[in-house]
Amino acid sequence: VKQVDTVAAETPANCNYLYTTYDASEDDLEFNDHGTMVLGSGTYRIGSSVEFDWCSVSAIRTLRKLGKKAVMVNYNPETVSTDYDECDRLYFEELSLERVLDIYEKEGCEQAIVSVGGQLPNNIALPLHRNGVKVAGTSPEMIDSAEDRKKFSSKCDEYGISQPLWRELTSPQDA
Repeated sequence: VKQVDTVAAETPANCNYLYTTYDASEDDLEFNDHGTMVLGSGTYRIGSSVEFDWCSVSAIRTLRKLGKKAVMVNYNPETVSTDYDECDRLYFEELSLERVLDIYEKEGCEQAIVSVGGQLPNNIALPLHRNGVKVAGTSPEMIDSAEDRKKFSSKCDEYGISQPLWRELTSPQDA
């Protein structure tokens, strides 16, 4: 894990902006805090933007009020959650299963909050859980049952809840 040099090597960099690398022989910092990981939303998309950043920031601020260290993972620099003073450690990294697991393990996080970041974190909630990550809040199984259209539709059918006709399309020919 390396710190981003925000002062162009003019003085020693001492910031919480971090990134991972496979090509380093040592880390720039120690990992003794065992904070709570918060997964951000990544890039903004129409329909998922500032509300997820607000949720992430609220989670970080609540953790810090409770005296817990907050480890933010988000790769969108245009968010409040990536401001240097919002969290204890900030990783500008992709929200992929591999990268999140790397950071979780390296930091020795106590848990991860995935449900405030939107689609990308929700998509990896169940695989994170299956890889030993303690997911705080809504269980990964419940997140998956709401995110997986077939599972969600089956639940609606089971409880007699009306839903519009739908079909999963997996190719341009199906469309």
